[in-house]
Amino acid sequence: MSRPNDLILRSTTSLIAFILFGFSIYLYFAGHNAPGGGFIAGLMVSSAIVLMYMAYGFEAVNKILPINYRYCTAIGLMIAVLTGVGSFFFGEPFLSHTFGYLYIPFFGNKELATAMLFDLGVYITVLGITMTIILSIADDR
Repeated sequence: MSRPNDLILRSTTSLIAFILFGFSIYLYFAGHNAPGGGFIAGLMVSSAIVLMYMAYGFEAVNKILPINYRYCTAIGLMIAVLTGVGSFFFGEPFLSHTFGYLYIPFFGNKELATAMLFDLGVYITVLGITMTIILSIADDR
């Protein structure tokens, strides 16, 4: 049974989720060399997915995004830990980070840092844990 505000929620969800996904990517790239980039970006993308679940329901979103969030948690943790362990191969302490520059046509020299790879692991881990918790609570009806 549909409620009168379902149309408004579904109509605005597409735009809001797109903005949240885009802002999440921006936060990831903007914060890769500052604290919190991967963490807050993971929370932003989780909020976009939760909004989609609220607007369209579990079946529709699971058909569009067939993601096992527990695997996301494991993959994210593995990326973060392997990034930290990778510094051992260069005789550096755990989680030491380094950076270099890459020339990209039309954009010029861009900095690439190992902190960005670690933030990717944090991003995926936060997405997996947040969605696992929220979906576990929602499934307990």
